[in-house]
Amino acid sequence: MVDIGDKPITRREAVARAVLQMQPQTEQLIRQNQVAKGDVLQVARIAAIMAAKETDRLIPLCHSLPLESTQVEFQWIASGRLEIRMTTAVHGKTGVEMEAMVGVSLAALTVYDMVKAVDREMTIEGIELLSKSGGTRGDFQRASLSADDR
Repeated sequence: MVDIGDKPITRREAVARAVLQMQPQTEQLIRQNQVAKGDVLQVARIAAIMAAKETDRLIPLCHSLPLESTQVEFQWIASGRLEIRMTTAVHGKTGVEMEAMVGVSLAALTVYDMVKAVDREMTIEGIELLSKSGGTRGDFQRASLSADDR
């Protein structure tokens, strides 16, 4: 692992997203809560939070962080396109980017798992860090974001 012993403790926050592309009929099943396995978005929210809390166990050499805050949001951005965003925050010596990225990844995989029986064409795309703040290297904002994405 990278030595972070001499780094100052600062508030650190990260926002990541993933996008799922699915058939419009699949979107309707999710929106109407008619998926046989249950409430897709609520199960995906729990998966995101659980995954973010276990990031150091999933990614080799990743520091263990006691997350102070997580927020998971779902938004239908077009027909059959679901965006998942996760914000993670901590006061620590290293950033929480990986926790946010792991969280949205597992949320997307959970959605896929819950509806794969009705939509094998579904794809997961656009897993990316949108922004981060805190730390000695300063803030980051993805340059390719439109005003609507911020």
